[in-house]
Amino acid sequence: MKYMYFPGCSLKSSGRLYEQSLMAVLNRMNFTIHEIENWNCCGATTYMSINENYAIEIASRNLALAERQGGDEIIVPCAACYMGLLKTQNYIATDEAIRTRVHRELAKTGLSGNLTIKVRHPLDLFVNIIGLDAIKQHVQAPLKGLKVASYYGCQLIRPFSTFDNVWDPQTLDMIVKVLGGESLYWPLKTRCCSGSMTSTMPNIGSRMNFVLLQNAKSRGADVIITACPLCQFNLECFQGKLSKQYREDVRMPVMYFTQLMGLAFGLSEKELGLNRMLSPALSHS
Repeated sequence: MKYMYFPGCSLKSSGRLYEQSLMAVLNRMNFTIHEIENWNCCGATTYMSINENYAIEIASRNLALAERQGGDEIIVPCAACYMGLLKTQNYIATDEAIRTRVHRELAKTGLSGNLTIKVRHPLDLFVNIIGLDAIKQHVQAPLKGLKVASYYGCQLIRPFSTFDNVWDPQTLDMIVKVLGGESLYWPLKTRCCSGSMTSTMPNIGSRMNFVLLQNAKSRGADVIITACPLCQFNLECFQGKLSKQYREDVRMPVMYFTQLMGLAFGLSEKELGLNRMLSPALSHS
């Protein structure tokens, strides 16, 4: 089985710590993924709203490239990329006009394919392919006593819930427990972080971020973990501003779940990018 890897734009820029920690954890587990050569932007949420046809076509190119390069499945860490590729496959499978146009446009660039390659999120990979038992075998520093709020965000399991429960997802929580931590009951774990509204409608975006941070902290969370670059950015980067604005200290670590896995595996802070976090970061100490 050959697993391809589609990083998308975020994991090469603002979400580089996600990629760094993901690769460190996979390397420790001797699991190999192959980055798609010459990949392009998935079209993302913004492009989809401007020109849906173009967004579908450029996303399809990544599927075709992965198939041409011998991939059996694609691992897609970014929640927006993951949703975008699944949405593209759904359009192609259910709309003949879109399917015809996509194959016509791909042919102009010398590409073809079924475009049905399996798209997986790393959570799906870790829980359902690698397995929780294998994760547990690599734990060297159990997270005993650590209270973790698992944040899934709104795009990871909606509208496509291919590997988790759409109303009450559990994969992050399952990993936390295997690592030795305590997974908190948190009803807000799928509530939107506000997405790009932190810049387009800051009053609304700020409030949505504050509610998530404040609620997690009020439940005794030591850390929030997430699997989405935009969620991680929103919840980490504005903590100082939000604490002043709402006159309540909501500063706390907001990490990628792969960073938490790496800590439990005994990897160094530098390997996981924890030395570059903006919010207070957890450490082995």
